Amino acid sequence: MARIGVFVCHCGENISATVDCKKVAEIISQLKGVVHSVDYKYMCSDPGQTLIKEAIRTKNLTGIVVAACSPRMHEPTFRKACAEAGLNPYLCEMANLREHCSWVHEKNDSTTEKAIDIVRTLVEKVKKNNALQPIRVPITKTALVIGGGIGGIQAALDIANAGHQVILLERSPSIGGHMAQLSETFPTLDCSQCILTPRMVEAAQHPNITLYTFAELESLEGFIGNFKAKIRKKSKSIDEKLCTGCGVCTLKCPNKKIPNEFDANIGFRSAIYVPFPQAVPNKPVIDKENCTYYKTGKCKVCEKVCPTQAIRFDKPDEIVEHHIGAIVIATGFDIKHTDFFPEYGYGLHKDIIDGLQFERLASASGPTLGAIKRLSDGKEPKTVVFIACAGSRDEAKGIEYCSKICCMYTAKHAMLYKHKVHDGIAYVFYMDIRAAGKMYDEFVRRAIEQDKVRYIRGRVSTIYEKNGKLIVKGADTLLNAMPVEIEADMVVLATAGIANKGAEELAQKLHISYDSHKFFAEAHPKLRPVETNTAGIFLAGACQTPKDIPETVAQASGAAAKVCGLFSQNELTREPIIAAVNRNSCVGCFLCQNVCPYQAIEKEAVKNREGKILKNIAKINEGLCQGCGTCVALCRSKSIDIYGYSNDQVFEEVYALLNEF
Repeated sequence: MARIGVFVCHCGENISATVDCKKVAEIISQLKGVVHSVDYKYMCSDPGQTLIKEAIRTKNLTGIVVAACSPRMHEPTFRKACAEAGLNPYLCEMANLREHCSWVHEKNDSTTEKAIDIVRTLVEKVKKNNALQPIRVPITKTALVIGGGIGGIQAALDIANAGHQVILLERSPSIGGHMAQLSETFPTLDCSQCILTPRMVEAAQHPNITLYTFAELESLEGFIGNFKAKIRKKSKSIDEKLCTGCGVCTLKCPNKKIPNEFDANIGFRSAIYVPFPQAVPNKPVIDKENCTYYKTGKCKVCEKVCPTQAIRFDKPDEIVEHHIGAIVIATGFDIKHTDFFPEYGYGLHKDIIDGLQFERLASASGPTLGAIKRLSDGKEPKTVVFIACAGSRDEAKGIEYCSKICCMYTAKHAMLYKHKVHDGIAYVFYMDIRAAGKMYDEFVRRAIEQDKVRYIRGRVSTIYEKNGKLIVKGADTLLNAMPVEIEADMVVLATAGIANKGAEELAQKLHISYDSHKFFAEAHPKLRPVETNTAGIFLAGACQTPKDIPETVAQASGAAAKVCGLFSQNELTREPIIAAVNRNSCVGCFLCQNVCPYQAIEKEAVKNREGKILKNIAKINEGLCQGCGTCVALCRSKSIDIYGYSNDQVFEEVYALLNEF
């Protein structure tokens, strides 16, 4: 015999302003099986929870319905209270009177009647609830961090310093990411390499970190706490154990005219190369696409001059497998390049460059050793125009979002230019200045007031070349859209930050969501900002959306804290709201397996006593299933149900609405 307790919350005035909570409690008390029904101002408060606990003990309740706000906010709170009073927590249900009733209706009798209907459907449902037990899954305490930029390095170090094993995976020959390419960092203008290189070395030498560079994730299987990752270690064509990193091969390589990716393609490297002087690991890799031997079968100069005979032209790729408990994605971002802009010449003008190319010009390790020079003739530019929001906040170009970092690094670039070219003139075209961060606004004001950078509020319509100069045409919106025309020696575009190439493919391998711009999607923008919808996979840095270095580091530490929290226990306890297969009625069509978004359905052989296979049926992997219900909707034989949301329970809710009270 059901003995249901109903507790109607006023939620301050969120519910009681439009719903007569006292009347709801009185009417519901007349339902069959309801032995206790009260209303209270704040059910989630400590006195409110005490009311529930005392009622469970004194009235011997077999089920609870709390009529309050969103279950997403407070269902764990009320279930915990039930458990403390000795009632199985899954015999507690929440009726959402706030979002589903009070917030969407005016105060009148029909609003209260709707609230009564909502509560009585849950009363009928809870009568059919079963006492469920949480699922316990063993945890492999090894983390995989994908991406070796500052975000990935920070996350890997935090997890490793907590005593857990980490696999740090980077697809480039060296860790460091975009931060390694920067000259200086805002708002302190400290040397990027000076603060990054020690972290790179620490990550490479940490006893709890296994570093794979020039490697990519091949595939991922499993579920939270129990992933199996296959990693492809691409052949570097060298024996890393024998190589000492002496650099003789890179000096003697005859093919030295290959655009250098690290220098944003404005410098050159050889076919066998180390990405940059501070690279970690500091050992070369052979570029097979441009190596003369791989193209023609001739050369092998590097093999001849190598003092340790470390060159291995025939070395194949290697696949390694690791069992993983959690994953942090820190794959970073890319930028739009100058060939994206028809109004600025499709990248045909050598002296129209992007922000990353300017960083390499300003860097002491760059192709010009820190001297600001025009790419067309090597001369020092006396007038430079910086254009912020190049592509960002531009619906016509399909990039309606703000890239966040452009205002700050444009101010930094203008300051670096003025520090190196003292008699130079710097202009900045901007839409709005967005400098939200500690000492950020002061940094921009320093550029304007101390370094005399000339800021013009307006957009540039076109750039063309005339008599060796770049003619920049725009408008000053602060002066009634007055036309502005500047003869510049160099133009620097603060181009939009975009998702990395291959982000969509990686998301599909990991079974995580991504948005229309192919940035990885968080589970909830406020409450779960570092988590994905796939349990056990976390986000860090600009792979989620453009971010600056401090925000990336903070999010990386947040993701690492989530991983360490997961690894702090030997078993994972998770909600038992998952699918269940009726073994007797399942016909083995496996339509459910084809549509399951979490790959949680496996094949199970049903055998007789002699071991002969009678049929194959569906089996739910409890670790992977997220209880989405897709399989239930598609099952032709109605052999699948969701614990907590069975057909019987849903039918009882519907019957409650159809039958008059």
